[in-house]
Amino acid sequence: MKFKYAFFILFAFLVWLIFFGWRAYEASKSYEHHSFELLSYQDLESIASHKVSSLAEEFTFGLYESDSHAFVTTLQTITTERNNDKDWAERYTFFAMLPLFGMLGSYFFVSLRVFVIFNALSALVLLGVGLNAPIMSMTIHKEVAYLGDVILSFESKSVIGSIEKLWENGETVIALVIFLFSVALPTLKTLFLLFVSVVSQSDFAHKVVKFFKTLGKWSMLDVFVVAIFLVYLTSNSSDVSRAEAQVGLYFFLAYVAVSIVVSLGVDKMLTLSKQNKLPNKIP
Repeated sequence: MKFKYAFFILFAFLVWLIFFGWRAYEASKSYEHHSFELLSYQDLESIASHKVSSLAEEFTFGLYESDSHAFVTTLQTITTERNNDKDWAERYTFFAMLPLFGMLGSYFFVSLRVFVIFNALSALVLLGVGLNAPIMSMTIHKEVAYLGDVILSFESKSVIGSIEKLWENGETVIALVIFLFSVALPTLKTLFLLFVSVVSQSDFAHKVVKFFKTLGKWSMLDVFVVAIFLVYLTSNSSDVSRAEAQVGLYFFLAYVAVSIVVSLGVDKMLTLSKQNKLPNKIP
């Protein structure tokens, strides 16, 4: 009975993580959409056209009616919606991280096998959001005389989206390196940990212990690749005025932390299994 309650609570934590992770992803993509929409209203051509239209209305004493009021209202609406999206993305990210404390704390209340399985599933969720949600946004803007603050460019990057863009632009080597160490290896490693946690009693699991430990050495490379990835993105232009970390980065870093814990848990499971101290069934 005690195990059933613990299992239900961990399952609820996992659903919680999936729900708020998805909402954080949606809010971050909405923030990205409104940022691009804002760019269409604050680029050089739009602001110049708005200024000319306003001046024409003034010089004709109202005979020519500009769309100044509608332009300002639309701009304010988009800006408000964009700021709300950012706030909600950060809140959903915070809510998504809360069940992780319960997942990690379950080490003291459930069997090692159950602990590893649920945390491995959590790592997969974190990795999925971390790879697809925007990881960084960059805004290039400049103060132009008579026009004010003009946005020259806005870019929002996710790991998957950036890999696709690099591939399309002919940066094949960089795209493959980022795909290998940020997508393929982390996914395979987590699935491998999940598999071993289920069949740790089998002879096959013990035969691949050496491979598992070798693969585990690449854990910190995830962080290293993200660091290089961010430097690469921010160094594309020396005119970047503002670079902001987005929710995808936090999910990816959370994945790295959880995957390290899962790796240690599986290593301990295999050690106990060798000593015949690990139950064959989930208690």
